[in-house]
Amino acid sequence: MNRYEALRRDNPEWFRDVPGGIEILTDPALIRRARRSAAPRARRGRAGSLWARLRSALRPVPVGVVSANRYLWYLRDPVRFPDGRLGLYDRLMPPPGSSPGVVVLPLLGDEAKVVLIEHHRHATRGLHWEVVRGFGDPGATGEQNVARELAEEISAHPTAVVPLGELHPDTGLCAHRVELYATRVEAVGALEAGEAIHRAVAVSPAEAEAMVADGRITDGFTIAVLYRARLAGLFTPAEERGGTD
Repeated sequence: MNRYEALRRDNPEWFRDVPGGIEILTDPALIRRARRSAAPRARRGRAGSLWARLRSALRPVPVGVVSANRYLWYLRDPVRFPDGRLGLYDRLMPPPGSSPGVVVLPLLGDEAKVVLIEHHRHATRGLHWEVVRGFGDPGATGEQNVARELAEEISAHPTAVVPLGELHPDTGLCAHRVELYATRVEAVGALEAGEAIHRAVAVSPAEAEAMVADGRITDGFTIAVLYRARLAGLFTPAEERGGTD
């Protein structure tokens, strides 16, 4: 809790309360009640004694900073819900002082084909078609993060970078904010094998959107940046934009 209290002091914006929202508790007595309310309850029946032992092993429920590393902080807050119930609420936070992550839509060559990478993801234990993305480096600008991620993942260099807004990936769990970009690249080079990137393909915007429609693309970041690019007119033929090829 000492680390948690230091975090509250140094990052008050992480702990602000909104009227009618979920209140983060500070009173020690209420925090104890919230922890007790979140503890597993004994079950009846033949498995009761086993459940009692498990319950004993699980208590007390930890509160505060559960874990922290260079990419995310895992917090468990004692809270009061709008209906008066007390409990605990987990959330994932960006490390203090970090810059937003970036999602990068590479558009290859004069035809502006969409570069997709087939990426093995540990969380799902599966392969996913995605665009380039990554965490932001502390103190780096968005364009610096874009250039670094392109170089690391597909050995590409941006010749033009177009901001496409921001995204909160999961407002129910994550406080992370990421920035969306499209970028022009002239070539794709060696892939980052250490991140389990299997291959890269270049497809038309229409084919990329078809992959979303038929379920070949399920990654939320990729779907979001494709949609933002569509809204920004990047997939609209030049003659419809009033320009020329």
